[in-house]
Amino acid sequence: MKMASFKEIISTLPRRKGWNDSDNDLFLYRSFYYYSFFIEGVMSAQQNFQSQPSDIIICSASKTRTTWLKSLTFAIVTRTTFDDSTNPLLTNLSHDCVPLLEVDLAQSSTNRDPKNPLSIIDSSGKIVYICRDPKDSFVSLYHFIARRLASKDMKPLALEEAFELYCGASLDRPDKILFLKYEEMIEDTILYIKKIADFIGYPFSFEEIEKGSVEKIVNMCSFENLSNLEVNKSGKHREGTPGAIENKIFFRKGKVGDWENYLTPEMAARLDSITLQKLNGSGLTL
Repeated sequence: MKMASFKEIISTLPRRKGWNDSDNDLFLYRSFYYYSFFIEGVMSAQQNFQSQPSDIIICSASKTRTTWLKSLTFAIVTRTTFDDSTNPLLTNLSHDCVPLLEVDLAQSSTNRDPKNPLSIIDSSGKIVYICRDPKDSFVSLYHFIARRLASKDMKPLALEEAFELYCGASLDRPDKILFLKYEEMIEDTILYIKKIADFIGYPFSFEEIEKGSVEKIVNMCSFENLSNLEVNKSGKHREGTPGAIENKIFFRKGKVGDWENYLTPEMAARLDSITLQKLNGSGLTL
């Protein structure tokens, strides 16, 4: 199916207002709301991408600490390839180190580094999924979009209106899927790095643990370190494309419970209720 056909299909999908009057609308595709740009990528990937058993898939919703998880898994997988001074994470945003399916791999399965099995799609490989308290995710997403719009001299929606739109949007195979909670990971990062490494097939040896390899990854991928790297203070992700984003916009606070500074008790209770409803019967809890 050609891109023109994708656009024709998208034009028939239910749509709703985005988070800014000047933004593109959101379209409902397979129970999720997306911008048309991502739906085209998803459709293309569904037709063209062939996963491999060796793939490691990182899955997340927006602003659930995807940047951090990408950094951690990339550092785990490449720890024998690079040393403390040559790791690409020190000079590149983690999103530039780990390909994005809807953009980088949608057209072809061959657009990948055989030494870097990290990608994003449901496949025959290992799947690492991270979730976060939706209240914190909403606040983080709101500020992410507001900061991006500000960089374009555009005004974001009021937080209350954005909250209404957010609320309106829409475990099997334990050997294949690792379900992570950000709040638990931040409490004991060393434990969870070991779990991720074991799960994806890159376990730490006794010698590595003894010499502090896990702690080195924790420190290198910490919010404080990554947000203060020059590339993440002044660089741009996908520079020269319509989707260019200043790297610094990916880093705000990374705090658990920051939603309390922005949401009313009524807003929090409403989002908690939606979360319980959506997870009912899944066996999952947040």
